Amino acid sequence: MGLAFVVVYKASRMINFALGEWIMVSAGLVAAGLHAFSLGLAGAVAAACAGMILLALIFNRVVVRPLVGRPVIALIMVTLGLAALLRGAAFLTLRGIPGRITLPLSGETLAAYDIFVAPEKLAAGAVAVVAVALIAAFFRWSRTGIALRAIADDQQIAMSMGIDLPTHLALAWAAAGVIAVIAGTLWTAAVGGGLSLVLVGLKVFPVVVIGGLDSIPGTIVAAVLVGLLETLAAGYLDPVVGAGFSNVASYVVLIAMLFARPHGLFGRPDVARV
Repeated sequence: MGLAFVVVYKASRMINFALGEWIMVSAGLVAAGLHAFSLGLAGAVAAACAGMILLALIFNRVVVRPLVGRPVIALIMVTLGLAALLRGAAFLTLRGIPGRITLPLSGETLAAYDIFVAPEKLAAGAVAVVAVALIAAFFRWSRTGIALRAIADDQQIAMSMGIDLPTHLALAWAAAGVIAVIAGTLWTAAVGGGLSLVLVGLKVFPVVVIGGLDSIPGTIVAAVLVGLLETLAAGYLDPVVGAGFSNVASYVVLIAMLFARPHGLFGRPDVARV
């Protein structure tokens, strides 16, 4: 989920506050393909990817492109509006469709040193590592990835160098849509889905800020750290401080990170020649 956030930010410096709704709709489309159209898991994921790419292209063409060069606050308000729209649309169109997604994995829960891990969560971790490696390689070595980094640094100069800004931004949003489908499918299979995915999307912000807003490897490192923090806080701090502190512990660390290292553990500080 953090990767879907970083891909958009790394390409456009745009913060997508609709990420939770984006992933909720993605998982809903996969569930609809499974239960309403009987496509099978592979067919449902492919159909959901096509649907999210279409949604991303429409959003980029109708909303993002006219706002190129506008103040950041305008882009933030647009994503907040998109979040409200997706919540309402998902409630109307996906209501009554079972949200259950099951991965075709066999085997019992794995145990090592009295630690029990479901195979769905191991699959989610493996897919996350592969996705991070592919996206990091794309931004580092491909011409399109380098062009997206140039756009994020300065849109006007990038356009003056011949980079097709609308096309590259559309590619970034389309990639985020595909990543959202994968993330929503894995999360729903391992934990559960539905409207709760909107709240799960809020957990992404501590991850990406701690790891670094523009750092792809930092996303997975910070995700592991935040997961460990919430688990340890639930076991050791909730009985002392009060139930529910584990849910806000990551935000406490987020605030501390903003004071100590605003660009995150692996992010790059902005450097300007004056």
